[in-house]
Amino acid sequence: MRQHQKFKVPEQQIFSLGRILQSLREEDNAEVLIENTISYFKEQFDYSLIWIAVYDRLNHILFGKGGVTPDNDNSYLLQRVVLSPGDLLEQVVIQQRPMGVADLRIEKRAEAWQEVATKFDIQGTIIFPIRYKDRCLGVVMFGSKRWGYLIGSEAKAQLMIVVAQLGATLFQIEMDLHHKQTKRPEEVLIQLLEKLRSLATLEQRLEASLSATHEFIVPSLTNIYWFERQESYFWRRISSEFFNLGKASNLKKVQIAVTVEDLSDFYYAMSANQIVWIGDGRSSLKSYSTKHLLQHLDVRSLLAAPIILQKNLLGFLAVESKEPRIWTEADKNFVKGAADLISLVSLTENMEITMEKIQEDATIKNQIIENIYSDENIEQILHNCAAKVLNRLAATRFLLLFYNNEVYKYNFFYQSQLHNRRPLNFSLDALKEVDAQLLGRSTEAVNVENLEEDLRFFNWRSSLLKVGLRSILVSNCTPQNIGNAILIIANENNRSWTTVEKKLVQVVAQQLGVIVRQWQLYQQIQHQQEIWRTFGESLRILQSMEKSSVIEGEKQGSVILIEQIANILNSPLALLLSWNPGEQFAEIIPVVIADNRFGVNTDITLPLQTDLLINLALTTEGFAKVNALDLPESTKEWLWGIEEIWLIALRSEQKYQPSGVILMADCRQLQSSPEIFDAVETLVKQLAWYRQQLLVTQLQNQKIEELQQLNWYKHQRFENTRRNAVILLSKIHGNGIPNNQNTLTGYQQLLRQLDNTIASTTALLKLEQWQLTFNKETVAIASLIKGCLKGVHKLLKQHKLWVGVHGWGQKSSGKESDTDDWLIFSSQLTISGDIVKIELIISELLIAACHRSQDGGRIDIWCRPLQEQILEVSITDNGRIEPDLLEELQQDSALDILAHSKIKQPPMLHLVICKKLMKQLGGQLDFYQLPDGRVVSRLLLPISY
Repeated sequence: MRQHQKFKVPEQQIFSLGRILQSLREEDNAEVLIENTISYFKEQFDYSLIWIAVYDRLNHILFGKGGVTPDNDNSYLLQRVVLSPGDLLEQVVIQQRPMGVADLRIEKRAEAWQEVATKFDIQGTIIFPIRYKDRCLGVVMFGSKRWGYLIGSEAKAQLMIVVAQLGATLFQIEMDLHHKQTKRPEEVLIQLLEKLRSLATLEQRLEASLSATHEFIVPSLTNIYWFERQESYFWRRISSEFFNLGKASNLKKVQIAVTVEDLSDFYYAMSANQIVWIGDGRSSLKSYSTKHLLQHLDVRSLLAAPIILQKNLLGFLAVESKEPRIWTEADKNFVKGAADLISLVSLTENMEITMEKIQEDATIKNQIIENIYSDENIEQILHNCAAKVLNRLAATRFLLLFYNNEVYKYNFFYQSQLHNRRPLNFSLDALKEVDAQLLGRSTEAVNVENLEEDLRFFNWRSSLLKVGLRSILVSNCTPQNIGNAILIIANENNRSWTTVEKKLVQVVAQQLGVIVRQWQLYQQIQHQQEIWRTFGESLRILQSMEKSSVIEGEKQGSVILIEQIANILNSPLALLLSWNPGEQFAEIIPVVIADNRFGVNTDITLPLQTDLLINLALTTEGFAKVNALDLPESTKEWLWGIEEIWLIALRSEQKYQPSGVILMADCRQLQSSPEIFDAVETLVKQLAWYRQQLLVTQLQNQKIEELQQLNWYKHQRFENTRRNAVILLSKIHGNGIPNNQNTLTGYQQLLRQLDNTIASTTALLKLEQWQLTFNKETVAIASLIKGCLKGVHKLLKQHKLWVGVHGWGQKSSGKESDTDDWLIFSSQLTISGDIVKIELIISELLIAACHRSQDGGRIDIWCRPLQEQILEVSITDNGRIEPDLLEELQQDSALDILAHSKIKQPPMLHLVICKKLMKQLGGQLDFYQLPDGRVVSRLLLPISY
């Protein structure tokens, strides 16, 4: 399209452009603005068709506002053009850039303009969008009778400047109009706030708020509902139908009440400080709740905002309409703002009551704090606290729970209820993880208003509902140990609790947690003291076992110590399955059977290789737990009536061989108290260690005694052999070289005696290399004593001692002699046993008597039969011996190995060896002192017939 700008001087063009731009900037009437623009285009450009239209973006329509035609007929220019996909005008509107066509008459994308183009012979056409930023406000169409749509750069720039200014001015006019037409809720709310300041009572302020809301939104009805917390319903406090309704009678309240149970979703939205809106097919609630709420209030549209003060729901402001209505953002903001103003002005209502409750809460907290430091009984402290809390909260039950680790349930540590209710007699399950986390992060007590609908504390719900409880306040008492102690305030009606009440319960719970913790620590201290006392007694028992034999320690010390363990664990049954090293069967030793429902058969023995309980204990480090239902029939034959069995092997370390198994029943404290667990394991290990050490010590002592006896015996035998050999060799040397038959015969006889003497050591070295052997021989008592006296003849002569043998008609030669042929025995009484060892023992007793006696003293040997098969041989002397040594010598108990004593050294050690050896020979050796001071060595020997 060729140049269509009229030829004018440049100064005149600039002047006209400036004038139209100024006009566009200053004009605030859209119609005048468009007329001025059309006049400018008509004056400055030579176009046959000029059309300006504004765009309705909601309906996607162009509305014609005027222009220029060849016949000045404006009917075409005021038409409404509905935009369709693919239309040329729609492309301009959507793309917001100029578009042109060479011949409008044949342009199928502009069917609405083909008839006009044909009529006026319009060909070349260009369309400019009227836009501001990214928003299209309309279009300007220029048509020419010439073919083509080209336009000069100067004309195009001039057109685009004017169109751009037109767009900016139209946008500003639209914004001003929208601003004037838009409601201004903040201005009305500020006016309402100024008015509320001048009103004295809450009722007047509510009326003013309701009236302002009703006038601003203009609904069918505006109401203010108030929340009755303890009975869980809303009642209409004031309405636009009739102001000053006030608090009606109870009958009137019921008639206009809205219960929480009927409108649970609506109530939860109000409690969460959310606006509820319903209108024209749209709702912020679920479809079922929406329908139910509209039916209950008998309306078609609803807009409600909660009235909340300090997180507590006081009620709600409701705007109701009998017809479907779309609520604007201005409506929602105003209702929300009005509800917030009501929340502020309601603070002054019942101020005195509120102050009294605050003072009462402070009193309750202070009294509990005082009780923490008092010596008052914990039962009385909890009773006083429960009474005040129940009275303050108008609740039904006060429940303090304590978690029992044994059964994984909560037991009632303390509970209080109204006088006409019975205490609860059940336990509550452990908390779910989600509930424990809820209690852990909550800064106030957790409120469950309706147990039937709320999923929190779900595993408690059925138990609490069975006893008639409907709502609860739950608070953790021990922040460091979540769920260890819990306080529950319960009510039999569905009700909500204020933030102040929740925080009060939280503070009370934490203070009670301190009291419960103190009680728990006291119980632990008492228990630990009991454990330490038991430890002390147990160690004393173990210490006393050192002086007992292995059998005595197993039957007595072990049993007493296991009784102590059972006492710590409160176990009604304790058994010891005991065996000695090398045995294949265990003996059942009953220790504690405190309940007659338990049955134990102790007449049978248990095979170590096949018994289930023994093998389980031996293969488990520490305690093993068995349920009675899992026991085999073989075990139930000797053990029955038990629910739970605990087993532990009796050994000091895992690598050592055990010597028994401790079996206990129903001792659940092992699970609830780790320190008890450790203490019992320590006691069991100590018992096993002591038994092991006792056995090892006694075996070592026994071996030492055997080696001492063997050493003494061999020493005495070799000493006799040496002495006999020396005598024989001296005789051989005295006879010299045999030079005749008589001396040769004597020489040969001495050699045979020497050979026999040496040969006697062969059996000693071969048969008694590491242990003694005992032979059965007989000898006349006279010969035995004569041989013993012969062996000590030299020692008697050295100390100038006189020996007298009394019994069975012995006769003296009439003169004293220090040789061994001065006694003549007529008795033929014989004794049986290992004669060599008996002779050595009697010789050792005579040697000890010789060393004790003073030179020139006497030793008496008394022989007499006590019974038919017992011969008593008593050796008395006037020697001196320390009383302590004599007492130790006479004792049969084991001596302290580490203690220093003369009895461990020769010659006293030899007497101890003789005493023990005599017992192995079937006799008895005792040492004592007569009243006159004489020392007696008394032998009991078996008589042979």
